[in-house]
Amino acid sequence: MSQDAPPRRGVDPILLLCIVGLTLFGLMMVMSASSVLGEKLYGDAYYYFKHQITFGGLFGLVAFLIGIFVPYQQWRWVALPGMLVALALLVLVFFPAFSVSSGGASRWIALGPITVQPTEITKLAFILYLAALLETKGADLHNWRKGIVPFLVIMTVVAILIVLQPDIGTLFSIIIVAGAMIFAAGIKMSHLIALFGLGVTVFLVLVNTASYRLNRIIVYLHPELDPQGVGYQINQALMAVSTGGWWGLGLGRSRQKYQYLPEPAGDSIFAVAAEELGLVRTSLLLLVFAIIGYRGFSAARRAPDMFGRLVAIGITTWIISQAFINIGSIMAVTPLTGIPLPFISYGGSALVMLLLAAGILLNISRYAQE
Repeated sequence: MSQDAPPRRGVDPILLLCIVGLTLFGLMMVMSASSVLGEKLYGDAYYYFKHQITFGGLFGLVAFLIGIFVPYQQWRWVALPGMLVALALLVLVFFPAFSVSSGGASRWIALGPITVQPTEITKLAFILYLAALLETKGADLHNWRKGIVPFLVIMTVVAILIVLQPDIGTLFSIIIVAGAMIFAAGIKMSHLIALFGLGVTVFLVLVNTASYRLNRIIVYLHPELDPQGVGYQINQALMAVSTGGWWGLGLGRSRQKYQYLPEPAGDSIFAVAAEELGLVRTSLLLLVFAIIGYRGFSAARRAPDMFGRLVAIGITTWIISQAFINIGSIMAVTPLTGIPLPFISYGGSALVMLLLAAGILLNISRYAQE
């Protein structure tokens, strides 16, 4: 099947249903989880919900449709310009005229009335660029100098800019995505092991050069330590999950969102969902992410070319790994890190880029071979 051949079928209906369902569920949970904070800060319980609908939902819908109907092969030509734009936006974070800080981190830039989080743009730009790069390398991927060094250069630049913000959770997610993509591209196992060792070394250095990162590891190992200090967020999150029980307190009836749980509509939104809906119904959320993973990797396996295969693997790994990291940190399965729950957490930039990526993944599914 040639790259320019018309699609043989429509988009994957199950994948489409899961993505739309998660997005609608996310809007519902943002409305519930943010009501107390919106009333306190802006005198409007629906402030964050309206913002998510306007800047995430509407722009996201346009991006979603673009991703679905623009042939995925066309993204190969914007991969390099898109990566350069993403890097420029990451640099703008460090200019006071553009930078917007919150919670001790500088992760946003203000472009007129719109606030943008460059790391969210970088995730998709990196996937498209890496897919195009790996496709062109071919047999050179087995050569360390020709195949691995170019990957390490762009990875190092992205890592430095993200660490300086700091946003280690996003960096960890990007590293997982990169690992999945280079493995699928056919990297030599010895090179993969060397890169893994390099990654572990960098991780240990990052943990030992910032006390708050080390504290998160300590709290992960001993969540009972300092419940009113460094262990506060994870203990409040676990309390919310345990309070919800099997069936939850009911939609809108979370107690932890009343100024107890930090970022109830953001990184901690799963804790609010578990408290309000209970273990049984939030387990369905995990099932939906699992289905997205299965259908996404299935589309990658049946993609007609290497670029489509790698893009599908990158997008699917991004969604699944980020969901695992977010939910895992709330459940104390992984160390606590600030990373949003895909399609659900509050954040316009994240929702728009995820919907664009999901649209591209659905477009790849249209070309899937038997």
